[in-house]
Amino acid sequence: MSSRSLFDSGLQPERTELAWRRTALAIGIGSLLSLRVLPAAVGDPAWGAVWLAPGIVGLAFAVLLWFGARARHRRLTRALLADRPEDVPGSGLMLLLALFVMGCGVLSAAFVLWLT
Repeated sequence: MSSRSLFDSGLQPERTELAWRRTALAIGIGSLLSLRVLPAAVGDPAWGAVWLAPGIVGLAFAVLLWFGARARHRRLTRALLADRPEDVPGSGLMLLLALFVMGCGVLSAAFVLWLT
């Protein structure tokens, strides 16, 4: 009977971490753009500062996602090398990203409705 390891010598965990980092980078760049565009699009100086909040929250989320991806990669690699499938990280990071994207959609719809 042969012992079968969970760890694959391929680079799947590294590719997954890079994909998470690209996602965090895209969110960060979009947040920086919103910091530049939203206050100018609103035009009213009294409300301009309020529309800085989505960009700041987005930047904070991008940083959280970046470090979360790194921590997930480390945990996954340790679990695979130790042949402990119970330690493989779950889908919490994906749920957090889905909630963030849904919140961005709601905020975008509110912005469009507010301008019209």
